[in-house]
Amino acid sequence: MSTTICFDFGNTRLKAAVFDESHLKEIIILPNDDRSTIEELLQKFQPQYSILSSVINHQETVEHVLAHHSNFHKLSHATKLPFTTPVGKPETIGADRLALCAAAVHLFPNSNNLAIGLGTCITYNFINNQNQFLGGSISPGLEMRFKAMHGLTAKLPLVNMEWNFPLIGYDTKTNLLSGVAWGMAKEIDGIIDAYAEKYGNFNVQLTGGDTLHFAPLLKNQIFADPQLIFKGLYAISEFNR
Repeated sequence: MSTTICFDFGNTRLKAAVFDESHLKEIIILPNDDRSTIEELLQKFQPQYSILSSVINHQETVEHVLAHHSNFHKLSHATKLPFTTPVGKPETIGADRLALCAAAVHLFPNSNNLAIGLGTCITYNFINNQNQFLGGSISPGLEMRFKAMHGLTAKLPLVNMEWNFPLIGYDTKTNLLSGVAWGMAKEIDGIIDAYAEKYGNFNVQLTGGDTLHFAPLLKNQIFADPQLIFKGLYAISEFNR
């Protein structure tokens, strides 16, 4: 049985997922991208394969360590993918978006798919029934909205998300909570509706750390999986062996 470690270096968190064959065994939050942190993880799980999706300026030693201890692949626009990218500048596509598209194509091949990632930003990624990634859109994520309202005003406080908020806020804090959460939910529903008008039937995948909280707020039917990006990374790793 082969082991694969998939690394997802995002703007908010550094995470890794351990797969035994296609079985997702464990999710790990990394404290940093130091050489010792990566080596400790590799020593523990002894992976035969590894893949890295990074949207940050990670330490260069990460790639050297992974290449030394495993069959390593760095996800980029040059990666062999289970879909095509007929967009203007494929080299500008974030690695995280490529992973989401790979997961959508793996789960629902030869179908229209809208993969939505809830992270520092919300990304909308559309793949048509010819397995072509056509692009999509990007908007501010949860924490970014809270920080923007605090940072660009004189008196609005910085609040952390709490999911037991009312629809009608009764003080500043609950007004901010309601505005951000419901605003995001209605934005996501609105984008889905716009795609539905253009493409008819298609699959919607929602992923990210807040997936299970947001799913009940949406009126549209979705496939919710918080670990979708890791399943996409594993599929890409398999595709490139």
